[in-house]
Amino acid sequence: MSFTYPAFLFALSAIAIPIIIHLFNFRKFKTVYFSNTRFLKEVKQETQAKSKLKHLLVLAARILAIIFIVLAFAQPFIPVENKQISIGDKSISIFIDNSFSMDAINKNGTLLDEAKKRAKEIVAAFKVTDRFQVLTNDFEASHQRLVNKEEFNEFVDEIKISPATHSLSEIVSRQTDLLQQSGIKNKTSFIISDFQKSIINLEHVKNDTSISFNFVPLTATEKNNVYIDTCWFETPVRQYNQIEKLHVRIKNSSDKAIENNPIKLFINNIQKTPSSFTVDKNTETEVVLSFASNQTGLQHCRIELNDFPVTFDDKFYFSFDVAKSIPVMSINTSEVNSESIYLNKLFGADSLFTLNNASENKLDYSTLSTNKLIVLNGLKTISSGMAQELKRFIHNGGSILVFPGANIDLNSYKEFFISLKANYYERLDTINTKVDKINFEHPIYKDVFDKKIFSATNLDLPIVSEHYVFSKNTRSNEEYLLKLQNGDVFLSKYDIENLHAGQAGGKLYISSVALNTDFSNFTKHAVFVPTLYKIGMYSQRTQPLFYTIGIDNAIEFEKIKTGENPIHIRSLNNDFDVIPELRTMDLKSEIIVHDQISNAGNYNLFSDNESLGGFSFNFNRKESDLGSYSSDELIELINKNSFTNIKVLLATSQTLTQSLKEIEQGKKLWKLCIIFALIFLAIEVLLLRLMK
Repeated sequence: MSFTYPAFLFALSAIAIPIIIHLFNFRKFKTVYFSNTRFLKEVKQETQAKSKLKHLLVLAARILAIIFIVLAFAQPFIPVENKQISIGDKSISIFIDNSFSMDAINKNGTLLDEAKKRAKEIVAAFKVTDRFQVLTNDFEASHQRLVNKEEFNEFVDEIKISPATHSLSEIVSRQTDLLQQSGIKNKTSFIISDFQKSIINLEHVKNDTSISFNFVPLTATEKNNVYIDTCWFETPVRQYNQIEKLHVRIKNSSDKAIENNPIKLFINNIQKTPSSFTVDKNTETEVVLSFASNQTGLQHCRIELNDFPVTFDDKFYFSFDVAKSIPVMSINTSEVNSESIYLNKLFGADSLFTLNNASENKLDYSTLSTNKLIVLNGLKTISSGMAQELKRFIHNGGSILVFPGANIDLNSYKEFFISLKANYYERLDTINTKVDKINFEHPIYKDVFDKKIFSATNLDLPIVSEHYVFSKNTRSNEEYLLKLQNGDVFLSKYDIENLHAGQAGGKLYISSVALNTDFSNFTKHAVFVPTLYKIGMYSQRTQPLFYTIGIDNAIEFEKIKTGENPIHIRSLNNDFDVIPELRTMDLKSEIIVHDQISNAGNYNLFSDNESLGGFSFNFNRKESDLGSYSSDELIELINKNSFTNIKVLLATSQTLTQSLKEIEQGKKLWKLCIIFALIFLAIEVLLLRLMK
């Protein structure tokens, strides 16, 4: 047992007063003489015994009454789990999980409604002078301060379901920052949530032992959910009038199997290829939807399925662009008839490509950025100025294909390749050989051949009369496409870093032979066409199919020329319009959305009512898996990570107000002390009046 005000215990010295009174009996007795005292002696003995007992009982009653009165002022209590009771004002931060999973149902309604009720019960357990913070997944600026009880309850009433979601470590960090800045010694945190497993990362929580953390778990009646997790295409580039295969991953986060559930694909609000899926309990499946793009330009799409009661993840939005044509530039030597007839026939005759031939001595560097693929055709040397512009082009996402000339300046090529961290030409090898290996796993060849053929005995491959030998730097990210019998690389590919961190760069393809037949019969071989066709097709820079709400997204576009008016992001039905942040660098522009988009859907980008492109946003799928930790699992997880200042408040018949008062203030006994004091005072009165 402990005392809130132990200083009052010094008042126990007051029990000396009744003791002194009883030790010194100040009553004066009168002597009466009798003639015969034989009977009086017996009466005198009986009276002394009764008087002594009465005095002792009265003394005990008075002492006990004083003791319990003093104890009542000292306010004794029994601490809960040996918790130290803190005296003074407190700062309390309460996190209310308002993510999509809190829209689930239990016997009290939605989990969010119960969380708001619990938050108010928590606040009711504290004093009027204490200060409170309400925190949600939105991390709103208005919530980054301490308020009184009345303001707190007003904030709680305004909380609604939000697409935002944060991990436990982020929530604890945000609460810790505010509580430490409050300047109040006694700090307490409450986290009211369903504690989904997808967001609980207790091992990454930076624990502050000066703060007492309390987890309040809520449990839904049903935890069944079937949702669209993601989608992707088999090939990276969409083509006009070509069959596309869209893979859709569907997850079943429930204990019930789903059979023949319909799934629909809409492109520009027109339904395509209806299908169905079957998925076992607590597993996932993939559905392949095939369709043909019958128009060019931007295509806004969505996938739908039916599921209840969690519906926020039943639709998945994505967008892609079908190119009208891919611009290709061939930079040729200044010699007469330097244009390659093979490049002209391949890129010039196909409607997918637009070929532009340019001579190296008449090259306008400002036109390089308008192309997707640049072919260096037989250049004897790469000047420093050209190398600088080519590096800028490829670092900003362009693709370069290099075919050397007959008598090249090895040093100029070496400097250019080294600047891109690629292997370079070392020497010319005139030994006759042939292509021996094809990298069938690379996207260039993945769907070219009906079956994989691994040796020259099974497939007629190009014959090589002479070729340039590459250096062998193990630190380069070289990926071979074709390889010779002697192990030398015939055609290689490199992924080049972007100048801006976190963004995709371009691709560099290097051939060891020139395009003329003196080097090889590659240009006349059947493998030549699919190789260059795929290189050209994959040079098209594509945006991600979709972005995720709640994550700072940098959406990349080709350089945007803005007029007097700012650019706008608008929904398809024009019920949403926002001005995003625009950053322009080199040959690109970036749209920074921040937290401006909160609804899943397809959006367009406009500048002075001119469409610049579009993109799609989806809700974070972390909330789709409704698997949560139970109270026992949370306690086990807390003990495993040795957090002594984190407690789990279990659901009981008591309100949180009652439970917290016991936890924060202990089991108070002062009322019981007053009752006992009154009882002993009443006993004293009864003894004095009734005991003669």
